[in-house]
Amino acid sequence: MLCITCKNLSFQIICKDCQNNLLIPSFHKREIEDGFFNYSFYTLSELEDLILSKYYFHGDRVFNILAKLSFAKFAQNFSFTNEVYAIPIDDHTRHDFSHTAILARHLKSEFITPKYNTLKASNIIKYAGKDLEFRQKNPRKFQVKNITNQITILCDDLITTGSTIKEAKKALEKKNNQVLFSLTLADAKL
Repeated sequence: MLCITCKNLSFQIICKDCQNNLLIPSFHKREIEDGFFNYSFYTLSELEDLILSKYYFHGDRVFNILAKLSFAKFAQNFSFTNEVYAIPIDDHTRHDFSHTAILARHLKSEFITPKYNTLKASNIIKYAGKDLEFRQKNPRKFQVKNITNQITILCDDLITTGSTIKEAKKALEKKNNQVLFSLTLADAKL
């Protein structure tokens, strides 16, 4: 098979050279609400083609590699006094896999437990390429199931305006959950 980034022969969809040289995560912090932060590992310009793989059959392999390089390393260095649940934002399987569930799975550690099928959007309008006004007029209308009174981290692939994360946070807080922060692979505003 050919590496999708450099087109050299590889046993994986992204070769080890590209993983070690091109996909080195850096840590970015953005305040999206007063005192509430999103942390991301890449800029959108670094990952745009790879993030779009979520719409294709090979996207699960791409997201597993990206999550291993970023989310898993974050989880290894994260500690907390209580158990924290990693909540993937809208972990649907409309494309044969859930990219947000893959990200949350790689957060599994001594302190973090992924919790799936918890935060689902009842509005499935696509936000890709849409502005803040469109996003505000078409909220996700998240439904929260099977989680109350817990400490959580939100997981998504991309932050653009922050409106999805803020809406997800508000939905979890209505069930008396505390959201520490959100993690995304990439930030579109960097």
